[in-house]
Amino acid sequence: MNIIINNQDFILHQSGAVFWEKEKILLISDVHLGKVAHFRKHGIGIPNNAIFENFTRLKTVLELFNPKTIVFLGDLFHSKINNEWDLFVQWNKEHSQKIILVEGNHDIISKENYSDLNIEIYTELQIGNFLLTHHPTEKEDFFNFCGHIHPGIQLRGLGRQFLSLSCFFHKPNQLIFPAFGEFTGNSYLIPTEKDKVYAITKEGIIEVAIN
Repeated sequence: MNIIINNQDFILHQSGAVFWEKEKILLISDVHLGKVAHFRKHGIGIPNNAIFENFTRLKTVLELFNPKTIVFLGDLFHSKINNEWDLFVQWNKEHSQKIILVEGNHDIISKENYSDLNIEIYTELQIGNFLLTHHPTEKEDFFNFCGHIHPGIQLRGLGRQFLSLSCFFHKPNQLIFPAFGEFTGNSYLIPTEKDKVYAITKEGIIEVAIN
């Protein structure tokens, strides 16, 4: 789905990524690499092959958009280094794009580990009149791209039927990204008439009518 923000064209992808056409930047939030390995270490029965799902999704969006830069909007890695870090290091070696991490609350791995991979780290990043953060942030004269919340929407049908979907949650001056990573969960938000909701389905992205 294509949307326009501040006269700039953006493509929303059903993976949860956004491609900024003019800047050739791929924006991704809340990948939470290492979470599957972390869960398995603590005895939670998640199939081991789920570890590779995030890398498969990354491969898909990179091949589709071929960006010059990848910006991760925080929580790239879930916690301490585990065996998924080695997979990330190998993935990084196989790609030539500039990579930037805007720090999130889960990004506790030493900055030296990222600098060794030539990954730039910021607490927030300004590009033109856009402010890129992990936590939702309001700043005058800026449109905010952020993550952290893992937004979702519940669509209710006849009777007691309802459908829960991840979504992009578009406020007047902010776009909250869905979590890119697997097994991250959602926080279900209630939109106002000023908001727009772009729900992620298996077929693609749909704009949800706000009643």
